[in-house]
Amino acid sequence: MNSFERAREFAKKYIDPVAKQLDEEAKFPKEIFDKLGEEGFFKVMIPKEMGGEGGTIKDHSQICMALAESCASVGLCYMMHNVALMCILANGNDELKNKIVKEILEERKLCALAYSEFGTGTHFYIPEMGIEHKDGSCVLNGSKSMVTSAEYASYYLVLVPSKKEGEIDNWVVPIDKEGVHFEMQAWQGMGMRSNASCPMVLKDVELEDMYRIGEWGSGQAQVFSVVAPYFILGLASVYSGLGKAISTAANEHAMKRKYPTGQSLSNIETVQIHLAKIYNRTHAAEAFTKLAAEKAERGDADAVVDIIAARVNASEAAIETSIDAMRVAGGKGYNKQNPIEKYMRDAYASQIMAPSVDVLTIWLGKLITDQPIP
Repeated sequence: MNSFERAREFAKKYIDPVAKQLDEEAKFPKEIFDKLGEEGFFKVMIPKEMGGEGGTIKDHSQICMALAESCASVGLCYMMHNVALMCILANGNDELKNKIVKEILEERKLCALAYSEFGTGTHFYIPEMGIEHKDGSCVLNGSKSMVTSAEYASYYLVLVPSKKEGEIDNWVVPIDKEGVHFEMQAWQGMGMRSNASCPMVLKDVELEDMYRIGEWGSGQAQVFSVVAPYFILGLASVYSGLGKAISTAANEHAMKRKYPTGQSLSNIETVQIHLAKIYNRTHAAEAFTKLAAEKAERGDADAVVDIIAARVNASEAAIETSIDAMRVAGGKGYNKQNPIEKYMRDAYASQIMAPSVDVLTIWLGKLITDQPIP
């Protein structure tokens, strides 16, 4: 059983029965993530020599896509764990790596990202967090605007101004540090409602130097060498999975809704056109995402270009597909009598998640014309 099949089996058993409830309650799916930890999904990316499964970026992509087909929020929050963990594994000091890996393996702890900013928004690599450097530690003050897995994850990666002038650093903030607070009441998401994405406030939070990832001033290099590939491909995978869910829901509705004559919506030519467009977009997004994952796994020189293109394509395809699916569903979709309305709200979130589709499209245009990106 490959990673995708394993995750789909999990999702059908544990996510599908409660997906509608998760959206309605807009709460983080703690029970599902507890079970993901029990089933070993948190340790997929940990090297075998450290006790994990030694998964690749392709496994990361497949699992995110499979989980998102049942609930995009679950796929997103799981993706964040892998991204944060990979940054720690690639650049963290041995003490930090061993501590976090041990806790993931033994206590099934989750990691998350806390990059988004109130002011600079999707340009999260321009952090606003205040930092005071001390001998052997630092003190953080400030807020991050939209932090997923709030109050559930045990470790959050934050970008802050570096001691090295004009540069940034990655730090790991443990949830149990004094001064860490989440404004849960601020989460009022239109879509992706169970990802618990709310502000994280840090007030006089002191971190020992052990919690800094890498050398002083290496934060931006880490973002573009490790965080960006796993994060952007992860989002492409999440929205490819969502597209598959939209296609399935539209087809099922079209075949099940019957006229008194016995004819179904799927027998109507206009509906067939919509369903065909949905199918084409969905499978194109999935194929492009899988291609990008395979290139990344091989280390192809143009992998980053295709990862970015796959994310833009999957995000836009999910939105366009949800529009056509709503046309197929008609009043029943609008009145929430099937999941298409939920899928539409989830799809629209894809365009604004940092780096946004607009930012990534600019980066793509630069890369394919041999220009540098930030």
